[in-house]
Amino acid sequence: MNRIPVSSPASVTVFRRILTHGPIGRVDISRATGLSQAAVTKAVTPLITAGFVVEDDELRSTPLVGRPISPLAVARHRAHIIGIKITAERTYGVLTDLAANVLSRTEERNATAAVEDVIAAATSVVDRLRDFSPTPIDGLGVAVSGDVDREGGVVRDSPLLGWKGVPLAEALEMATGIPALLENDVRSLTVTELLFGAARDASSFAVITIGTGIGCGIYLHGKVVEGAQGVAGEIGHLPLGPRDALCSCGRRGCVEAVASTPAVLEIVRAGHDDPSITTEDAFALAHEGDPVARRAFEQAGEVIGAALAALVNLVGPETVVIAGENVTEYDLYADAIRATFSEHAFGTASECDIQLRPHMFDDWARGAAACVIEVIAGGLATQAA
Repeated sequence: MNRIPVSSPASVTVFRRILTHGPIGRVDISRATGLSQAAVTKAVTPLITAGFVVEDDELRSTPLVGRPISPLAVARHRAHIIGIKITAERTYGVLTDLAANVLSRTEERNATAAVEDVIAAATSVVDRLRDFSPTPIDGLGVAVSGDVDREGGVVRDSPLLGWKGVPLAEALEMATGIPALLENDVRSLTVTELLFGAARDASSFAVITIGTGIGCGIYLHGKVVEGAQGVAGEIGHLPLGPRDALCSCGRRGCVEAVASTPAVLEIVRAGHDDPSITTEDAFALAHEGDPVARRAFEQAGEVIGAALAALVNLVGPETVVIAGENVTEYDLYADAIRATFSEHAFGTASECDIQLRPHMFDDWARGAAACVIEVIAGGLATQAA
């Protein structure tokens, strides 16, 4: 099975601009990206030759002076991609075209979080989506929590799944017959936000996710930060929590150990001496003013606010997007997050734009598909260069 090729930065930058702002002229791409017009033409030519990008004749216009402008657009029907987001309980999938428009979606409950059961669920999701595709599937994007080796296609360590050293990309390629790209789930969501969300035109931004885990994706200098060893933005494992709080990663004092949904739930259960309390019960108790539940969410907000301040002080992003499945309950965290952030953010770093965006798991899967789209298009340009 041929692994999806590695892309060149210039080709990804150009393709990304066409994807997010097309139809767009070459001159406008050059101005927006800082690349020379020659570099833009070099990146675009193989994409046009392969049919990934088209000159949109319907939007062709003739300026008063100079040659006609031929706006460039993504040929969205040229390829079809499947993206999946894997959690311990369910696997979510979307079928997209080359412009990352979602054409179909489905999901499957995992029998267990064991690797073989997740692969079975993922294969079922892929097979159902493949039936809706008008063309053969060009690539499979896979979003998984934890420490991911994107180049090798290996899940090095995923505490939420209980996996270590799992060659997931190869296993899914064997099961589905489709070239696969493995990506950290928060980075895949960051790509979604970069291409289609609130950070679409930001020069730098971060995405903080609140839910089963606490994650962070960072976009700087035209690329999503990956880290030299594949680990970056893991604010959920900053040691800002109480030293006695045990995290799912096995360490103590992590942000995630007090601020993730399971951690908050355990604190509420312990405070009421009632292990039957559910996540929905904990939310309801907090909204009703229950002191144990309110304090659990306030403590979570304080730790998240401190982590957010550390991130902003270190990186200085233009925008921070707070996302994830628990953003709908943000009012339970909001005051504590804002107070702690304001206390610790240094100088003008506190002026970064903070936005809320609830996300469904489909959005994470769409981000995995978008990662594949960028890499396929960029790899094609690299091979043709």
